[in-house]
Amino acid sequence: MSSKPDFVIDAEQLYPGHGAPAERDRSVLIRDGRIDAVADVGAFSGVARHKTAILAPGFIDIQINGAGDRQFNDTPDADSLAIMAKAAARGGVAHIMPTFITAMDKAYQAAMTAVGEATAKAAPGVLGLHLEGPFLSPEKPGIHPLAAVRPIDESDMALLEAKACYPRIITLAPEETSPDKIDRLAKAGWRVFVGHSAVSYDRLQDLKGHGLAGATHLFNAMPPLMGREPGPIGAVIDGTLPFAGLIADGMHVHPANLRMVFEHVGPDRIALVTDAMLTLGGTVTAFDIGEKRVYLRDGRLCDETGRLGGAHLFMDEAVRNMIRFADAPVAAALAMAGSTPARALGIDDELGRIAPGYRASLTLLDSALTISATISDGIVLFKANDKYTAKEK
Repeated sequence: MSSKPDFVIDAEQLYPGHGAPAERDRSVLIRDGRIDAVADVGAFSGVARHKTAILAPGFIDIQINGAGDRQFNDTPDADSLAIMAKAAARGGVAHIMPTFITAMDKAYQAAMTAVGEATAKAAPGVLGLHLEGPFLSPEKPGIHPLAAVRPIDESDMALLEAKACYPRIITLAPEETSPDKIDRLAKAGWRVFVGHSAVSYDRLQDLKGHGLAGATHLFNAMPPLMGREPGPIGAVIDGTLPFAGLIADGMHVHPANLRMVFEHVGPDRIALVTDAMLTLGGTVTAFDIGEKRVYLRDGRLCDETGRLGGAHLFMDEAVRNMIRFADAPVAAALAMAGSTPARALGIDDELGRIAPGYRASLTLLDSALTISATISDGIVLFKANDKYTAKEK
């Protein structure tokens, strides 16, 4: 017996995923949280129907630190994950990779436990875990508390090599660890991303074949692209690092650089991320990261010195920004929010496409590319006409 309602979505335009062009007047039949069939409008009857101007594969945010007045580092528990997922869904995100940033010693264990419990219970919208630190470069800490930045050791490896049944990303500075540890993390199922790193391009060439999967928030907390030192940015451009997260708010990365990476890296390797903090979809306008106070001012999160401290960005805004700043076609911009993150996580056989057998995680948009509804595994996480409060569970 089905545990989730069956329904049909009729779409004026359906973007099937991976940058494929829109199909007009298509219907998607959803049964028990999966896509059962896709056909012309009118092909299915006998179940509830919903209509939308645009239907796309559900957005996946692989880097989100908080939302809805909850910061994952502050309260790494199931309650926070539920609130974050629901707040992120306002921007079309069907699945979050809650991101736990640098903290003292092995505080990340609480994040691993919380995500493990949430995914075991199939908590709506909670996909996996992103650990951003503490294994970073002391030269590139960004807003992360420098006192907590440290190399990875064998006691960490014992925890991180434990089996998990959910997708995982770990952001680290490869120059601060050994190729063997990177190999072991990749073998244990972690997608190893380069971030908050001063690593050289040549070092990254030496690490080819050692499981590096991408770069975290490209351009930020890494060396600039230079004539005699391409660095991590050059390694993304030439494909040494297969994927890259990108904060397309127009503040973390200049619009000219958004255009450059779209043209030279391409939508099949760029995963849009929000890097959102608890202010997103919430009421809080100031908060602490370690000993630093971060303020929300004119849509920008920064400390008193002007150093950026995460972003205040919904995913649908990032999609529209790529169209606006980088001249990305709609299909490509939508792919960077849904299909490419699924590929970066190695789960594109179940998410990131609208096709029979795939999980029914879908983003519904109006003709202006603003969110009308977000569905995660057949469950509606957000509807634009529903009342919403930041602390709603």
